[in-house]
Amino acid sequence: MHAFWISISTVAIAEMGDRTQLLSMLLAARFRKPFPIIAGILLATIANHALAAWVGVEFAKFFTPTMLNLVVGISMLAMAGWTLIPDKIDGEETFKGGSAFVATLIAFFIAEMGDKTQIATAALAAGYGDVLTVVAGSTLGMMIANVPAVFLGHTFAERLPMKAIHTVAALLFAGLGIWFIAQALL
Repeated sequence: MHAFWISISTVAIAEMGDRTQLLSMLLAARFRKPFPIIAGILLATIANHALAAWVGVEFAKFFTPTMLNLVVGISMLAMAGWTLIPDKIDGEETFKGGSAFVATLIAFFIAEMGDKTQIATAALAAGYGDVLTVVAGSTLGMMIANVPAVFLGHTFAERLPMKAIHTVAALLFAGLGIWFIAQALL
């Protein structure tokens, strides 16, 4: 259960102000169909995070437990620094035609590739060795952050203290990093 709660909290906090949360707002403004957008986010996140978690667990097989804890800890510290850099969406901000569900599914899956929440999912799965629990937690964390963004759009983003949220996320990543490194050194 520990991996589940850590995955939820890590991803939900890290997702605040992330490019996929911004994408949620753009899709909601463009299509004005929240339920197909939410379904697309859910399925894209499950697919993307399952792939990330599987890669993380497979990657972990090449390391001793001590070395793995050290690698995961250093990764979490790097994520702490990355979290302090605000995301923005580059490129075209309009979506032409098509269904809200398909556009969201494709856009979210692609936007999550190499994103900090995907990398955090891979690192957590490597650290805990539990794909299903980490994917369930990271997916729920993603939904906690993005469903309100779909319904409330830009109003939601403008009212949140983003700098404080990014600082809390960075501290959470740093705390996890220190914990994993301490496990490696003990």
